[in-house]
Amino acid sequence: MQKKKEKFLNKIVKKNYNNELEMILEKKSFDETAKNLLLNMLYKMEASYKDYEKVKRHVETKEEYIKQFINMIQENCDHINICKMNSKESEVLGDKTFLVDKENKRIICYPIERKLLYCIAQISKQEEIIKKEYPIIHKTMSNMINIGNTINTIEPLRDFNGYSWTTIFGEIESIPYNLIYQNLRILLGYDFLNRWIQNKEFIIDYFELFKNKLEETYGSKNQKEMIKTIEKLSVLLQIKYHPKEKEAYEKEKKEVENTINKMENRETFIEMITNQKRDLAENIKLIDETINHKERLQMEYVRRNENLPLKKKIFSVRILSKLMLQEREEKLQELETLNGLLNPKKFIAYKREMEERYTYLKLVDVQDLEKEIEETMITFQKIFLRCYKIIVNQIENKTEMMNSIYEFRYNSLLPFNEQTHIYEVESIKKEMKEIRKLILEKAQTLKVMLTVSKNIDIDEEILRNIFHIRAISLEEIYIKLTKEKEKLYIHLFDEDAFEEKIEMTDLKNLNKKDLEIKLNKKIKVFN
Repeated sequence: MQKKKEKFLNKIVKKNYNNELEMILEKKSFDETAKNLLLNMLYKMEASYKDYEKVKRHVETKEEYIKQFINMIQENCDHINICKMNSKESEVLGDKTFLVDKENKRIICYPIERKLLYCIAQISKQEEIIKKEYPIIHKTMSNMINIGNTINTIEPLRDFNGYSWTTIFGEIESIPYNLIYQNLRILLGYDFLNRWIQNKEFIIDYFELFKNKLEETYGSKNQKEMIKTIEKLSVLLQIKYHPKEKEAYEKEKKEVENTINKMENRETFIEMITNQKRDLAENIKLIDETINHKERLQMEYVRRNENLPLKKKIFSVRILSKLMLQEREEKLQELETLNGLLNPKKFIAYKREMEERYTYLKLVDVQDLEKEIEETMITFQKIFLRCYKIIVNQIENKTEMMNSIYEFRYNSLLPFNEQTHIYEVESIKKEMKEIRKLILEKAQTLKVMLTVSKNIDIDEEILRNIFHIRAISLEEIYIKLTKEKEKLYIHLFDEDAFEEKIEMTDLKNLNKKDLEIKLNKKIKVFN
């Protein structure tokens, strides 16, 4: 009776979401192709989310996820144009599969559901979620977390179809951004990251909260190394994915280098500040004279518009006047900052800021960018595993234990690069093995998993493959050990009769007396 009631309620919920989306789409000027794609995406989300939630653990509820999807369409999408391959409209895309125009709330995309969902998630985000007082990284880390979250948003649609879990590496927009985000999600929780991304006010410094949360949970040493590593990765990945910005960074690096050199000689620095103050004062005077002189303002309006593309044209002299007043205010703030630098304390703080900025900007000089990114990603993963060890050590009950097993399995199967899963990366295999052994010992103590032998190394060798299979439900996994021509094999089964046969090369001389289970007997792995 209870199950029938739940099914009935689920049907009502499903119908309501579908109706809600249809009502929103009626008010939008989308073409029928776009509307049908969106409704089909909603249907697939409802069908696949249960498996996604089971595999990944600690994610939004299906209701929260779907509600967010509908809200993003309602609030941030005014125009969705679906174009066909080789059509006239597709010429706008060039070699891209989509374009997102946040200012006009417009999306142009090929009829690919995961790409369209990526656009919808991307158009809903703020450009920067970190205060500008953090030089360089306010942009690079904002970009890294935003893109990671966007990739995360499309996962239920991309990797789950209602009966299987499949990840095609080439469909992930950025493997490094995805791995960084998924690790942070495990360490800090999806709710913290969502609140950070959705925060539209800078009253709360979420980056500071982020650092504090890491330190409180995983200790000062892990926090400092984690922050240093992800800051570095954010800059390296910005250079990789946005090559044009490398030129801007190189130019800025020279300017910062020049400033630091001048600051070594206080007299030279004061002279530089004095010159900059004089230039700013002249600029402010020029703005005042232009705004208060009708003919000059008209000439400035014509001059600026001559050099601007159509999208960025200034539409009236009145708007230009407002823009120039904003520019005046910015220059006054710059002038105030320069005056402050003559104060010894502010001078020291500014020098420290320039040195910090230079630390990031030096990364443009990296000779082998791909190698540097890979090595830094390995460092990052090792820090993550140290932190995850703390999580496992704090587990106290069966529910937490089972969640951790699923979570670690999910992390092990994340792509590290275009060809390799995390568990296949040679340089972190030692750390991965340590975590597996710790999980197995805890799980066996809590009677969550079977014990294969009295030797944890033997158990780890046999049961490690549990963390490498993509069965949706681990609770339905069975194993069977067989010996054929002096070779030991492990067979893995799930409820759908999936079977994988793996040779245990490191245990070929294993004696049956070392085992707690019988050979040739199919046994359930989880109690």
